[in-house]
Amino acid sequence: MMILRFSPSSPFVRKVRIAAALLGFDNAITLERADTTDPNDSLRRINPLGKIPVLIIEDGSAIYDSRVILDYLDDRAGGGKIVPWQASKRLAALRLQALCDGILDASILTVYEGRFRKPETHEPNWLDLQAGKVARALAVLEAAPPPLDPAQPLPDVGQIALACALGYRDFRFAGGWRGEHPRLVAWLDNFAARVPAFAATKPAG
Repeated sequence: MMILRFSPSSPFVRKVRIAAALLGFDNAITLERADTTDPNDSLRRINPLGKIPVLIIEDGSAIYDSRVILDYLDDRAGGGKIVPWQASKRLAALRLQALCDGILDASILTVYEGRFRKPETHEPNWLDLQAGKVARALAVLEAAPPPLDPAQPLPDVGQIALACALGYRDFRFAGGWRGEHPRLVAWLDNFAARVPAFAATKPAG
């Protein structure tokens, strides 16, 4: 049995949970909460960075971060399922994942600015920098949403990351992206209809 150190609100954990469901590993993974702010949590001994998600496999090895875990799960499932074999498709999927992980990084840094610093010490230039990253990335994605090919049995790692990025913007930023990105709204609706694990992993609170 594998163990996933997780927080239910983490979009990077959500990526792993969706991938695990798609690849048939739901019943092979036990969820174990982690507190990234607690120095006594064993997480820091497992991952020196103290970050989640971390997947602990049967031999005790720890795998991180989410991108590496998704690659590991794809390989364990036989390969070529959510990480394409074909070079051009693989590059496109990995590049999309990098872009969407960048949206998440910028979004989380914005959340942390509000969570860990007093309002009078917020740095507007820093917040504008993060907002600009998100805005530019969403504009690129709105112009050309990645196709969800009906002939492709599973979404790839990039599409999973995009769904989680948009879901996180809904969760932490009240869905403010939706008004100016109707094509991405339609894309996410399509993804959610095809992937029940997206709704099943929706963060609450």
